[in-house]
Amino acid sequence: MNNSIQQILSYNEQFVEEKQYEQYLTDRFPDKKMVILTCMDTRLTELLPRAMNLRNGDVKVLKNAGAIVTQPFGNIMRSILVAIYELQAEEVLIIGHYNCGMTGVDPEAIISKMIARGVPKTTVRTLRHSGLDFRRWLTGFDNVRSSVEKSVGIVRNHPLLPPSTPVHGLIIDPQTGKLDLVADGYDFLKQPIAEEQ
Repeated sequence: MNNSIQQILSYNEQFVEEKQYEQYLTDRFPDKKMVILTCMDTRLTELLPRAMNLRNGDVKVLKNAGAIVTQPFGNIMRSILVAIYELQAEEVLIIGHYNCGMTGVDPEAIISKMIARGVPKTTVRTLRHSGLDFRRWLTGFDNVRSSVEKSVGIVRNHPLLPPSTPVHGLIIDPQTGKLDLVADGYDFLKQPIAEEQ
């Protein structure tokens, strides 16, 4: 076992003593009034903010595996709504990325790894019998563009989202930082509402 946490705490003590935090001081409200959902991929940690000219305090950033919104009433959507109603965000950006680790994820392979790392087979069996759909819960996507579009659709059509909220979809190149616009929230809001037949 390595000593990573001790290295972090040691560095942190020096960071605080030297007041290095002062350059990051801001408040809890995003200056650019945006909330971003992106992937937890390590390549995006510094690249994404720099590629978007974002500084500490500019936006609220949510991260998960694949930048996926799977449930309209799950944690991600709750965080988006809190950012809008409590933290003054006015726009939502869903930013996936090319070459994502969630592309083609096989839930059965993940379950095999769980068992290999010590999760009892009986636990997996019990969860399956209790109704947990591992395929749905652990599945990634086949195409990042369609995944971003699907997540944008879930957010955009949420019954608790203010109707005037632009929801954008983008894909970033994890090597160069180039952004491709997939769904323009401004254009969507300009479209006439289709009458139900």
